[in-house]
Amino acid sequence: MPVGLPPTAPSTTAIPLHLRALAVGAHDQIVFPLYKYRCGARALSSLSRRTTMEATTYQSADDQLRTDFLQILRSRRRKPDVSLSVELGGPVMDPMYQAAIYPGSREVMEACHRENLDGFKDRVIEENIYLTVEEGEQGRLPVLILSLKDNTTQRKPAIVILHSSYKCKEWLRPLLEAYASRGYVAVAIDSRYHGERASNTTAYKDALVSAWKNGDTMPFIYDTVWDLIKLAEYLVQREDVDPVRIGITGESLGGMHAWFAAAADERYSVVVPIIGVQGFRWALDNDKWHARADSIKPVFEAACKDLGKDEIDKEVWERIAPGLASQFDAPYTVPSIAPRPLLILNGAEDPRCPLSGLDVSIAKVNDIYEEANCKEKFKFIPEAGVGHYMTVSMVEEASLWFDKFLK
Repeated sequence: MPVGLPPTAPSTTAIPLHLRALAVGAHDQIVFPLYKYRCGARALSSLSRRTTMEATTYQSADDQLRTDFLQILRSRRRKPDVSLSVELGGPVMDPMYQAAIYPGSREVMEACHRENLDGFKDRVIEENIYLTVEEGEQGRLPVLILSLKDNTTQRKPAIVILHSSYKCKEWLRPLLEAYASRGYVAVAIDSRYHGERASNTTAYKDALVSAWKNGDTMPFIYDTVWDLIKLAEYLVQREDVDPVRIGITGESLGGMHAWFAAAADERYSVVVPIIGVQGFRWALDNDKWHARADSIKPVFEAACKDLGKDEIDKEVWERIAPGLASQFDAPYTVPSIAPRPLLILNGAEDPRCPLSGLDVSIAKVNDIYEEANCKEKFKFIPEAGVGHYMTVSMVEEASLWFDKFLK
């Protein structure tokens, strides 16, 4: 039963209408107007090499992309315009995992730098809450937040960390603790049909197949991006969070969530997708889509059966994630993150995120940051000899990037 926001945030009735509405009805063209004014104007002023008309055109294209993407997200919501509310919960004692854990992957997370604080366990504040983001069972968003007790009223940077496929928010605890020890408000969620949002160990696969057959949900990337927009709405209202210092990162599926959430919502001010950014159209055109398809194989098998084909490619993407291989693909959505600090970390040998499929996107992004006189705010690191897995160096690079641009 909803009991209101915890003490660190105001009640939902105090949330300004422009944030609660989330681009409702006639306001579809005005996405987060207050925040856009704050960040968008700063971005435009930095584009010193562009004429005013060029800069306006550039920003307008990004605005239109966000508007179009929001319309796609809203198109499959049962009732998207629910009031944001918060329900207090408790720790999850037996987290659900829907696949075997890759050996050594927890040790990779534990390599994240953490402050050696006396009595850390006694000083850490753990919050388990549920945000109502829309109607229906999947509209109840589980959130885990770690932060440190202190006597200051100073707002802190926040970082949202997103899990990979078939895991859950509890899996990310080593990273949450590491960032919390360094003064961040560290946040994790269960993505759609994962963790507390899964009823069994095939929930995510079942949801993907259902999305293909019925076309009424978007469990691959998009639905969780809606959740992350609502999460940002909540975080900017917390009294302990600096609303202009909210970072976002994630691994694999979580990296895709971070990428698209930042493209859709400028309130994510520092962005680090890890082994998640790829060119979907390029993969289709160059017959390099199979490795990604294998990661969610049941939906492709169902599509093959339904369509009477041996192999399926673009039909699946367009149904379960409209525009993923066209107007919302990497060459368009990754540049829309600029000029916010952006670090992309991939494995140079990753078959799911082939480097050749990112050439156009990286070239575009490089040009934008150069024209904005802030080349230091963008970095792309393809780690040599690495496939589709997160490494210690990736965790370390992400950590340094957030400390540089959020602290």
